[in-house]
Amino acid sequence: MLKYLSLAAVLTAAALSTGCASVPMADASRDAQAKAFTAPADKANIYLYRNESLGAAVKMDVSLNDQNVGKTAAKTYMLLTVPAGQHTLKSEAENDSVLQLATEAGKNYFVWQEVKMGVLSARNKLQLVDDSTGRKGVNESTLIQTAQ
Repeated sequence: MLKYLSLAAVLTAAALSTGCASVPMADASRDAQAKAFTAPADKANIYLYRNESLGAAVKMDVSLNDQNVGKTAAKTYMLLTVPAGQHTLKSEAENDSVLQLATEAGKNYFVWQEVKMGVLSARNKLQLVDDSTGRKGVNESTLIQTAQ
């Protein structure tokens, strides 16, 4: 039994660290425009980014206020423009991570989707980060198309 568990752990580690999941990407001009970090005066921007290579073979579903907005992959980010107020982000992998976020119009918010090693697949954790950390993470990533 221990031999099978060891084999499963090795295979899981290999799957989490190699390969590349494919998600619909936005065009380069939209990516550049999003990286100007200009929030509309009457809304807020939420940048949800995944700037790690760990779990590259795993796409993770993301929803905003119980509406699916897309999937992330390694080195990608999504830009969600929302009205001011309370919002719920949820990311699904081997586990679900939920983040409650109160936004103000005219501001940017940065959420890091940290990827961790799981038992059978990648795990994740959504974390609100400061502006400097968030901009750096977004700049290391490429914009994906969202259903928003």
